[in-house]
Amino acid sequence: MTLTWPVVAAVLVGALLHASWNALVKASADKALDTATIHVVGSLLAVPLILLVGWPPAAAWPFILASAAIHIAYYIALTGAYKHGDLGLTYPLMRGTAPLLVALSAATVLGETLSPLSWAGVLGVSCGVLALGLSRHAIDSPRAVAFALANAVVIALYTVVDALGARASGNALQYVVALFVIDGWPFALIVFMRRGGPVVWPYVRARWPIAAMGAAASLGSYGIALWAMTRAPVATVAALRETSVLFAALLGVWFLKEKFNAQRVAGTAAIVGGVMALRMG
Repeated sequence: MTLTWPVVAAVLVGALLHASWNALVKASADKALDTATIHVVGSLLAVPLILLVGWPPAAAWPFILASAAIHIAYYIALTGAYKHGDLGLTYPLMRGTAPLLVALSAATVLGETLSPLSWAGVLGVSCGVLALGLSRHAIDSPRAVAFALANAVVIALYTVVDALGARASGNALQYVVALFVIDGWPFALIVFMRRGGPVVWPYVRARWPIAAMGAAASLGSYGIALWAMTRAPVATVAALRETSVLFAALLGVWFLKEKFNAQRVAGTAAIVGGVMALRMG
């Protein structure tokens, strides 16, 4: 399997979608409740899709169930990171560290060996992502850093599990839709029971239009990623997907009038160079 330009383009679109729904969560007043709402809505959106594409074969279900369990830890760590730290700090830490962990485990778990140029690409993207987000603020936010690094491990774990599951399924769309049908409920039920009905239902009624946009972006982003992982090495797709951090930084410059300083220039250059190395590797 090789990383072709059509796969690169698709994953970059998915990266933009991924940055979008994470920004929605960070902008919310109750990040745990917003995350729960987005993924319940995502589960509901996936129901008509599963009627269209069908259920995946039996071989995929152990991976789907394992992934659903792992994603509970992901949502807990995600909301913890966003509660204690800024999106600009926690998001790059989570997304920049995970591809390295995926690449290190791919050879053993997936039997994939990266070329030296592909390794350079993974390192380039990861270092660029970290450069865009890391600052002295990290020293002042140890809990946010801890949640973010823990989530990087979780992200690497479910990435490998879902890559194996999508390949076992033979149909990435069936796999990701089935995963979304069941994935959103365990974490959501925990959050809803803790908050209680008088808090949950008014919030859900007020936020469901925005949650629907976030759910659609999440479903589209992960569907693209899993499809790409059936056609290219998992480590290269995982690294390429983290260009979402670059999109988040560019959106901040364009819409929020944030400064594009020397650190961001260096991070952007490293990511672009890494993407080119991944493609050529």
